[in-house]
Amino acid sequence: MVVIKYKHETLLKFRHVVLLFLFIFITGSVQSVAQSKILAPVPPMGWMTWNQFGPDISEDLIKEMADALVNSGMAGAGYKYIIIDDLWQGKRDKNGILQPDQSKFPNGMKALADYVHSKGLKLGIYSDAADRTCGGTIASYGHEKTDARVFAEWGIDYLKYDYCNAPADKDSAMVRYKRMADAIHKTGREMIFAICEWGRRQPWEWGASVGGQLWRTTWDIRDTWQSNKYDSGHAGIYNVLQRQAGLEKYSGPGKWNDPDMLVVGLNGKGKSSSHGGANGCSLEEYRSQMSMWCMINAPLIASNDIRTMSEEIKAILTNKEAIAINQDILGKQAARIYQSGGFEFWVKPLADGSLALGILNRDNKEAETSFQLKEIGLKGKQMVRDLWLHEGMGFFTNAISIKVPGHGVRLLKFTSVK
Repeated sequence: MVVIKYKHETLLKFRHVVLLFLFIFITGSVQSVAQSKILAPVPPMGWMTWNQFGPDISEDLIKEMADALVNSGMAGAGYKYIIIDDLWQGKRDKNGILQPDQSKFPNGMKALADYVHSKGLKLGIYSDAADRTCGGTIASYGHEKTDARVFAEWGIDYLKYDYCNAPADKDSAMVRYKRMADAIHKTGREMIFAICEWGRRQPWEWGASVGGQLWRTTWDIRDTWQSNKYDSGHAGIYNVLQRQAGLEKYSGPGKWNDPDMLVVGLNGKGKSSSHGGANGCSLEEYRSQMSMWCMINAPLIASNDIRTMSEEIKAILTNKEAIAINQDILGKQAARIYQSGGFEFWVKPLADGSLALGILNRDNKEAETSFQLKEIGLKGKQMVRDLWLHEGMGFFTNAISIKVPGHGVRLLKFTSVK
């Protein structure tokens, strides 16, 4: 009897263990499936035509940029989307089907998408929630179902949806964006939907509810550190950055604040980005944009000519330690916790329990700052790493003093040491 009871209890325990592991496996799988269903679980990374090339786009250019994205190492660093901005459109045919401009894209968008996909990349395209786009070409208002279906048939993976020539009120914008998002959803194709109404109607408050995965928070960025004024033609890197403070609660997996493209490497030569006297930035300023866009979970969308970029620019765009901050699966946007004199401190918690800190020097000369670890929410012994120098700074328990270049950012990672 004792032996029989022992075997019975052992069998029960074994069954319990099996059921426990089965439960963990199933629930874990369900959680993984749920997470996998989030479109854009981390900020999208890629390249877009507008800033550098404006209307001067073509099938050949897109193929060359796809090749360059792979050959330069940018694809390996995470850049996956090649996005065609405005002025690719031709006419609608007798059935209302939108055609690409045959002089620019003679083989059509399906063939181009196939080429981009063959490189392991994804293709994005542009339209507008009105009759005409910002550039004056055919847009999608009233043709949402048809255009979404055609985009899906072409193999489009990303739609930037602008708001020129559309009603100014928020309610109309929400209706028009939801109409296109619903049309995309009904195609069954996974397609990132990027809302581009420039932050005029606070899209961070409603963008996710109408089907967006990201939404522009500012006017178009220009290739300069700071503009004397901020409007539709003047928006430097710092002008744009300061408008992201306070928006962190709206950001997370599948829903990203978008402060517009990276101007890194444009060097004052862009078609659109040089508007209003924006004649380029220093390497330090470009490095600062990359640092802060990584900190604030911005989509990392390059816009320079990657075929001819310098090694210095390539090093900025492909800094994998900085990119890892942007692509961290926790999806927490950095918050600005301190600003005084010329300094700003931005902190971002990471999935592994560590903390990223961006120290921005707004002044144009190098300066030194000191702070206590408790001031950035840390305690105990911390290992500190500089993500641009790619080296450890040592172990700290109390205060740190650090020099920051003018218009520069020190990007640091703090890891607790037991």
